[in-house]
Amino acid sequence: MKKIPVSVFIITLNEEPHIARALESCGAFDELIVVDSGSTDNTVQIATSYGAKVIHNPWPGFAKQKQFAMQHCRNSWVLNLDADEELTEALIIDIKVAITTDCDYMRCYRNDLFMNSFFPNIIHKPNNHRLFKRESATYRVDDLVHEGPDFTGKEFFSKNYFNHYGYNEIKTLEDKYNYYSSLKARERFSKGKKPSFIKLITIYPLTFIKVFVLQRYVLAGLRGFIFSKLQANYAYLKQAKLFEHYQSNINKK
Repeated sequence: MKKIPVSVFIITLNEEPHIARALESCGAFDELIVVDSGSTDNTVQIATSYGAKVIHNPWPGFAKQKQFAMQHCRNSWVLNLDADEELTEALIIDIKVAITTDCDYMRCYRNDLFMNSFFPNIIHKPNNHRLFKRESATYRVDDLVHEGPDFTGKEFFSKNYFNHYGYNEIKTLEDKYNYYSSLKARERFSKGKKPSFIKLITIYPLTFIKVFVLQRYVLAGLRGFIFSKLQANYAYLKQAKLFEHYQSNINKK
């Protein structure tokens, strides 16, 4: 069977528990690029066994690493997948359609596994741009986390999703959010953002209401309640750590 003319690129660091599943889901595509920043487990060996081209590059940050990976893709159409994600058959069908249209990038949903179950489809799922033409996308290399390209051109919207396994356990999610909030606070501080007293007070309850009620995580029961609380705490940490940066800078003067 002819492969889909799309290059898949994945950045990795010690992703042995996940990488096989991600690459297994990408078997229909004609190029697999893995950019590794120094794994000490079997990530590289597993990637090689799936026919991926492995490129070693020291860690420069999320956005810069993805920009680097994208530049090594040979196809015009590229697909960015994280190592803890997995394409679904329905999404692959939409990808085949998208690349035959006059669109330049595609938006799709992310399906999160949490506490060993995926959230029901009635919940408002996050959406991401993962498929795009290289010439229409440029990563914002100053973004330290939640990096995404800026696009030009037309969008194709898919109602289907990819599966995400990286948020399954509370400890894993808390560790990621602690790390991400530090990066986001540092990024905002470097861009001259100042902390807001009102935001520090309101961000936690407002985010909880947004996720639990407006995004309908209430329909996931206790799992939805816990997940919403974690999202609220993440939003609060980003504001609190921005304030911490601001205070540290004042004390140095």
